[in-house]
Amino acid sequence: MRWIWDPIHDYVPFGDHVWGVVDTKHFQRLRSIKQLGTSYYVWSGASHNRFEHSLGVAHLARQMALHLQQAQPELGITDRDVRCVELAGLCHDLGHGPWSHVWDSTFIPRALKGKEWHHEHASEMMFDDMIREYKLDFPAVDVLFIKALIAGDETRCRTPAEKPFLFEIVANKRNGIDVDKFDYISRDGRAIGEQQNLSLTRLISSARVIENQICYDIKDANQIYEVCYQRFSLHKRIYNHKTVRAIEYMLVDAIMAAEPYMKIAEQIEDPKMYLRLTDNIMPFIERTENPELEEARRIFERVRNRDLYRCVDYKVFDWEDEPSLKVDITAEAIVAEAKRLFPDVRTSPTRMIEAPHDDNISPEDVAELTADHVIVPLSKMHYGMKAQNPLDSIKFYSKTRPNVCANAQKGDLSTLMPRIFGEILLRVYTKEMRFFGIVQAGYRSILERWFEENKKAESEAPGTEQNSPAATEEHIERPRTPVKRQLSKVSSFKSTAGDSGGAALEHNSFTRVPAHFGCHKSPTRPGKGLRSSSAVLAVADGRAVVHSGCLRFPTTIPGRSSSIHVDWTFQCRGW
Repeated sequence: MRWIWDPIHDYVPFGDHVWGVVDTKHFQRLRSIKQLGTSYYVWSGASHNRFEHSLGVAHLARQMALHLQQAQPELGITDRDVRCVELAGLCHDLGHGPWSHVWDSTFIPRALKGKEWHHEHASEMMFDDMIREYKLDFPAVDVLFIKALIAGDETRCRTPAEKPFLFEIVANKRNGIDVDKFDYISRDGRAIGEQQNLSLTRLISSARVIENQICYDIKDANQIYEVCYQRFSLHKRIYNHKTVRAIEYMLVDAIMAAEPYMKIAEQIEDPKMYLRLTDNIMPFIERTENPELEEARRIFERVRNRDLYRCVDYKVFDWEDEPSLKVDITAEAIVAEAKRLFPDVRTSPTRMIEAPHDDNISPEDVAELTADHVIVPLSKMHYGMKAQNPLDSIKFYSKTRPNVCANAQKGDLSTLMPRIFGEILLRVYTKEMRFFGIVQAGYRSILERWFEENKKAESEAPGTEQNSPAATEEHIERPRTPVKRQLSKVSSFKSTAGDSGGAALEHNSFTRVPAHFGCHKSPTRPGKGLRSSSAVLAVADGRAVVHSGCLRFPTTIPGRSSSIHVDWTFQCRGW
């Protein structure tokens, strides 16, 4: 046995079968892939890599298998089973690409449209190549078993002799409660400075196999819920942080710009080439001088200078709204609406009267705005089982009946748990600061129309009070059934008072900006907007005239105040 120190699990021993895998270039490659991808650009402590996470999962997988082996000898868990489960935990992330999930969730879908590919596919490819190159002494049946454990799919084994519950240790497809989640929740939380109240030792000791599935003591139900909540919290606040996602889109845009020349996506099927694909792809491209990579280098330079894509607006919607949002709120729709709101007065001056045109908006900016400048991601936020309560998929046992399992019922759990477990987080990004206010105005106009259409559809739905034949002039108090759904506490729309049961649109007041926000440039910091502006207007001879104005730029001149005051006069056209 050789020991290694881990910041989460203290000193951890591993046998020769583990070190035979760790001491390969396939596994050592994980030292160059950040566990949290671009989150490191926001949280300076999030510098840990897939390397240490994989070791942690291997340790917990072995602990879980050993606990079940010792606590329930009737299960017939062999040392071979423990060894295979441990290796599955060790190798489950071998296939992660640059910046972890940025690779398989964002880059590959864009680079290889229509291809169904996940990092687990590459994990199996790299595992097979490792065994061939280093001639590791693993029986063929064990290799097949390990890959099935990584996938969490017992049907992939050729023999039914493999124990079904072992497939729930590393990748639990039944309810998502597995040692992979145990490790990354603890490790990622510690990296960003959070003090968590999770006892991994207690959770593993609570595990028990009943009816061929892993169950937990009902006393630990709230601890299991805490695991699910921490997963949601990390995704909402850390993995999907607005700046983290902005940098993700920039990195993907950069390697997409390099794709025609470097053919990066084509390397996912070749283990020898895949070995070289790590986070180091960014400094590699930055060192080149090829003119074909100029666009990629320019985007990387923006990341280095913190000239990032900007989050224009965001909103949280109900889970059921996703299909409609995908169709109605798109980059193309936002740009078309923005151009409708702010027509080019140089070519159609009469439309000034029809649109709420802002004199501070540059016609050139409106004309140059395209869908390529806008990103509208929809992120699913949930507790691990989409919109379902994950505890509904977990069975529990009691101290008095340790061999009987059942789902937790009302009264077994805290009454303070939420009733809704999924939501949709919509964000709108602009790649250039000058389009900020214009894009937000277009988005908010579409959102208002989207809400009005949905409200109309709800009001016309069968079974509503106004359409019900049972409705009479006499008001009868009775329970009211929601027309479409029960709104969550974090819904985009707040319910109004009264019997109508309707909902009033509520824009995100914290992100509201004027339509001309970001249009003007600072002389000292390109891309940054004006801090403030003011002007005195008067109407004379039918013309709107700006008599004087004051522009305050974020700059400093020796011997002067931090603001430059400029007096200017101009006349508005088209009035």
